[in-house]
Amino acid sequence: MLEKELQYYIDNQEQLVNLYNGKHLIIKDEQVQGAYDTFEKAYATGFGEYEPGTFIIQHCFPGKASYSAAIWSPRVLF
Repeated sequence: MLEKELQYYIDNQEQLVNLYNGKHLIIKDEQVQGAYDTFEKAYATGFGEYEPGTFIIQHCFPGKASYSAAIWSPRVLF
């Protein structure tokens, strides 16, 4: 379900960065529902207004680092 929201961000990242650079976005139904200065504010608003599992909170900034993560562990091999 949330793959659509992440893909919306990726597909529209350049435009969203121009509008919301540095903000934490609530994305639901492939639309920006709100932009907040802090993750905490986005979190409180998101969980106050929407059902869990129906939206994402995305930190909006340029580059792939905004939507990808590298995980390293000395005990796990991939």
